[in-house]
Amino acid sequence: MKKFLLGILVGFVFLGLASVVVLFAFVRLATRPPGIPDDSVLVLKIEGDIPERPPVSIPVPFLDGPPRATVRDYWEMLRKAAADPRIRAVIVAPDGVAAGWGKCEELRSNLEAFKRSGKPLYAWLSYPRTRDYYVASAADKIFMAPEDALDMKGLRFELMYLKAGLDKIGVQVEMEHAGKYKDAPEMFTRTEPSPESRESLNAVLDEVYSQLVSVIGKARKKSPEEVRALLDQGPFLSGQAKAAGLVDSLEYQDGMFNQLKSRLKEKELHKLAHTDYLNVSSESAGLRPKSRIALVAAEGSIVRSGGDSPFGDSGMLTAAEMRTLLRRAADDRAIRGIIVRVDSPGGDSFASDEIWREMSLASKKKPLVVSMSDTAASGGYYLAMTGDPVLAYPGTVTGSIGVFYGKVNLRGLYNKLGVSKEILARGQFAALDSDYAPLTDAGRQKLQTMVQATYSTFLSRVAHGRKRPVNEVEGLAQGRVWIGSAARRNGLIDELGGIDRAVEIVKQKSGIPKDELVRLVSYPPRQTIFERMMAKRDPLANVNESLSGIIGPLRRLSTTGWARGAVFTAMPFTIEMR
Repeated sequence: MKKFLLGILVGFVFLGLASVVVLFAFVRLATRPPGIPDDSVLVLKIEGDIPERPPVSIPVPFLDGPPRATVRDYWEMLRKAAADPRIRAVIVAPDGVAAGWGKCEELRSNLEAFKRSGKPLYAWLSYPRTRDYYVASAADKIFMAPEDALDMKGLRFELMYLKAGLDKIGVQVEMEHAGKYKDAPEMFTRTEPSPESRESLNAVLDEVYSQLVSVIGKARKKSPEEVRALLDQGPFLSGQAKAAGLVDSLEYQDGMFNQLKSRLKEKELHKLAHTDYLNVSSESAGLRPKSRIALVAAEGSIVRSGGDSPFGDSGMLTAAEMRTLLRRAADDRAIRGIIVRVDSPGGDSFASDEIWREMSLASKKKPLVVSMSDTAASGGYYLAMTGDPVLAYPGTVTGSIGVFYGKVNLRGLYNKLGVSKEILARGQFAALDSDYAPLTDAGRQKLQTMVQATYSTFLSRVAHGRKRPVNEVEGLAQGRVWIGSAARRNGLIDELGGIDRAVEIVKQKSGIPKDELVRLVSYPPRQTIFERMMAKRDPLANVNESLSGIIGPLRRLSTTGWARGAVFTAMPFTIEMR
């Protein structure tokens, strides 16, 4: 009987080993770079948001979808395509782009860089919206189907306020803040925007709208007045869009490819999906990058720890992980410099300070440049104040130099539900963060002291980073949100630019020849789910993951901190312009 059971056990072991071997064989086949035929056309299908950090993949055939390209991936692919003799042209097909204006500007600059190769760049649009058209406007020719619509009609904010509804169910959100623009989050404490919020948001809307008009006008050879008049007439049917000069040709996709074949004088073209081109090395495309520059992704709402998901998409930027990534990059002898890509609305103020310190330490070891993405506001702006060069796009949301404390008082809701609590406490402020007690006058004074002290530290960090007196910084602070172009005018950043400009500055600071090709190394690297699961995880991560879905609108503020009361350097609202 023992031999029989032992035989079964050995059989299971061999079966398991065989399964692992077969699995890794499939993984190798799935990740093998494809062969690139001559006369290939690279098709960039751009959908949804574009992450800064590589998403985690499941390297098992039939289970994992196509790899999701990051901002760095598009940067690299278009430079490879420009040099690769097998790539004859690029077709960009934005379809429901949900990235912010910073990433859209980075995409356009990459497409413009590809155009300088002299190869054709065509755009195919399918029921495009404003962001889709914005990206596509970099192309030589824009195509739409004869029966379609261009849903471009300007920009808007929709502001939602929940106070009246919360009053009905007995929920009170209590706030203490530093900075007149930092009344956050107003959606829970007001029924309409404050005058300061209305002023700030209108300024942002004006700035981005002006940039949209300018970019479209330059691309389509129209004056700003003509573009504004056209936007007032949108949305457009395909024929109307062509008549207005917004689209070059009304063709179905096969018609567009026929035009491209004619231009290239080819009988056949091979379509190559960008998800396949991701695995093609720079060397096989004819590029020979020598030096390495780290591209560290600082993406998500800032927390101290937790939020670590095996799928790599927790939406959290942890101080613990950033410490690890920055130290690895700073200590790697093969890395010549560091670019930190910030895409964060802020979060925990103390975690922001921890990341700021780690970036400051890394800056002493390697040349460091901060490249702001869609958003680098409040805590996201704080961590950039190391004194190193700071770049942003004209449409980057930044600034918001301010602090607030928030807690939720659920006593009224408990009463409506027939639930009661009895608080037994020792210590004057023991119940300060209780969800069953309102803030007392003494409690408010205590919190205001903490908030003001944190705000003073924030101001001093900005004064140090921008090399300006604190009183000058305070005039631009007060929690006010700035758009990148306005931040540049006010000296809150150094330059307007993206990854290319950040690379140029790192080259200058590290002594890399101007014309030398460099390789951007992602931190964190692209990982499989197996690699992620084998990595050491924060034991409290699952707690934050479970709570993160409970209060959707507050997810970016770290629900664990919000529920118990916390000091935040976070934006007073989420900006989504449509």
